[in-house]
Amino acid sequence: MKTVDTLPFLKGHGSGNDFVLIPDLENEYVLTASQVSALCDRHFGLGGDGLIRITRDAASGTFVMDYRNADGSLAEMCGNGARVFMRALQYLNFWDGEDLEFETRAGLIRGVLHSDGSISIDMGPIELVEVGAEAQVTVGERSWPLVGVRVPNPHAVVFVDDLTHAGSLLEAPNVTTAGAFPDGVNVEFVTKRGDRHVAMRVYERGVGETLSCGTGACATVWAASRHFNEHNTHDEWRVDVPGGTVFVRQDARGHLVLRGPAVIVAQGQVHVGV
Repeated sequence: MKTVDTLPFLKGHGSGNDFVLIPDLENEYVLTASQVSALCDRHFGLGGDGLIRITRDAASGTFVMDYRNADGSLAEMCGNGARVFMRALQYLNFWDGEDLEFETRAGLIRGVLHSDGSISIDMGPIELVEVGAEAQVTVGERSWPLVGVRVPNPHAVVFVDDLTHAGSLLEAPNVTTAGAFPDGVNVEFVTKRGDRHVAMRVYERGVGETLSCGTGACATVWAASRHFNEHNTHDEWRVDVPGGTVFVRQDARGHLVLRGPAVIVAQGQVHVGV
């Protein structure tokens, strides 16, 4: 691997959740946490909620999604980022199929490109996290009990009467658990809009409030189906986020499937500082 001064890049988003993408099929580039943070900076860099290095396994040829949060920290995967990853492969003519399996830190992920241009990602099963009876999320003077799940990123889902109750989310909400989330947690604030229809805001660890979160949408639908006693998640649920709308359903194996848009908006070369 080598250190370079400039890198090729793409910029893309999935329902407003935006990413810097670095094509690196030969697995040549080394990016430090500070470089990732600088590239994702919205004033001094390209700007993004995260960075995705597009590479592949030398032995198998499998594409690999190397995902980092905006602060440079590693993350298991990202649902919106996975769709943008696939769109980038298509945009760069690295892949022209209808379905694709690729590696993430959460394991092998499968995505499907639909005729309407949307992309579905098999997010795998939900893992319930034992958080303790006193677990809660607090913003200002308000507190709510939480549901803890992994998809595979860790999430704390709370149900609110009004999304404005989440406040500005300039700082991380206070999450009180008995050590259930040692690596930090994403927090979803959720309200019901109708049958199999919810809206959410999200604070993502290592990033802040984002316009959308794919793993968070899956965590939200799983928790909402139980909270509102609508257990048939085999029908798609609609999840409104500040950046648009995504859809989530549960397949016959119990896997959550996330569907939504993915757009490439720019391509170029970027200077990389130390």
